[in-house]
Amino acid sequence: MESGDLEPPREVARFLLPTSEGEFEGRAFESRSGAVHLALVKGDLGDGHGVLGRVHSECVTGDALGSLRCDCGVQLQTALRAISAERRGVLLYAIGHEGRGIGLVNKLRAYALQEQGLDTLEANVHLGFAPDARDYDETAACLVALGVRSLRLLTNNPHKVDGLRAAGIVIDDVLPLSTSAHVRNLTYLRTKELRMNHTSPAGEVLTADVPRVLDVSALLGRVTPTQLRPYVVLKYAQTLDGRIATSTGDSKWISSDAEREASHALRAACDAVLVGVGTVLADDPQLTVRLVPGASPLRVVLDSTLRLPPNSHVLGDAASTLIVTTERSDRARREELQTQGVAVHLVAADPPWGVDLEATLELLREIGVRLLLVEGGGAVITSFLRGRLANRLIVGVAPTILGSGTEAVGDLDTARVADGLRLGARAVHTIGDDVLVAGSLANGNLA
Repeated sequence: MESGDLEPPREVARFLLPTSEGEFEGRAFESRSGAVHLALVKGDLGDGHGVLGRVHSECVTGDALGSLRCDCGVQLQTALRAISAERRGVLLYAIGHEGRGIGLVNKLRAYALQEQGLDTLEANVHLGFAPDARDYDETAACLVALGVRSLRLLTNNPHKVDGLRAAGIVIDDVLPLSTSAHVRNLTYLRTKELRMNHTSPAGEVLTADVPRVLDVSALLGRVTPTQLRPYVVLKYAQTLDGRIATSTGDSKWISSDAEREASHALRAACDAVLVGVGTVLADDPQLTVRLVPGASPLRVVLDSTLRLPPNSHVLGDAASTLIVTTERSDRARREELQTQGVAVHLVAADPPWGVDLEATLELLREIGVRLLLVEGGGAVITSFLRGRLANRLIVGVAPTILGSGTEAVGDLDTARVADGLRLGARAVHTIGDDVLVAGSLANGNLA
């Protein structure tokens, strides 16, 4: 069907929509089917040629509820940012496309089938639907009504390109919209790439020439949480001589820009990222995903006496935060944090000053954390290694020598070389100026 043959939709509302990604003109169109499609327009579309655009299929679970089973919410945010940055473009939110056109109820039924072992394509087919049942006639009509003559389309999906072209929309260019995969949606993204011909939905594999979106699954290895504990990944960056900071405490930046992007991609892959309060006091990190398109994990801070400053970045609203503390902390301070929306959990103290790490891992697994990234500092990393509580170690090694400074790993009570921790299932990657070394810690206390 050509665009001129499409029945024009009825515009039912026009309004200003301020968002965290910028201010847009909102325009709502009601189609013949009764579906109301929402367009977010940035700037003057002019003659309508070469418009940066995204046709985004509705996804209640991903867009509204932040589900990590898919990449929809991150794609929506990333597309809006790209359009806002260009100051000219349109995002059309397509109602009726839920679950690739099968509707919300059937999509939820497909989720249940996926939990039984089917992939996203097989689940839709099992329910009697095509792998992708979306129709683009109504969305194309809305684009025509907006004055769009041709699109530079943000998508990984060749079927969407074909569908819009069949409906009469001219596509000048196709721009991939990859996102950093989460451990919970990696299989879904792999299925879209391998079985549905989507273009690198999880980004590119790690190479010396760093792409915008990194696939870090090779660094993580095979993620296998138990019923009692998450799968624990220790990650830190160090110099060639094993330092994570100078003798004055400076650590910015030991690693290269590319290595830090890989670190953010690792955060995006995990359910939670954990540090000790010493790291917060020294560096005041945000512990969010900013350098790559991805979802920020739960932030976990070990703080046995609640020394955490009230203005710490980890207490900001960019992500949720959980503090693990002990009875040694001030009760009034615990209650104050909880009123601010910060989760505070008590565990047993680990003499002389810390929190019980095994109890912490059991707590995190109980609340649903399957993959935990531990970023430090040195005392926390050493405690996890000494307690044989880590499944995987990832070390970024910078081509720098500092001499005296803060060691990455402290005393592990190792008397003989033969008793040292050894890495199995190793992966080594050059990224930017650095080398990433990853491996599994098979001789752990991980029952």
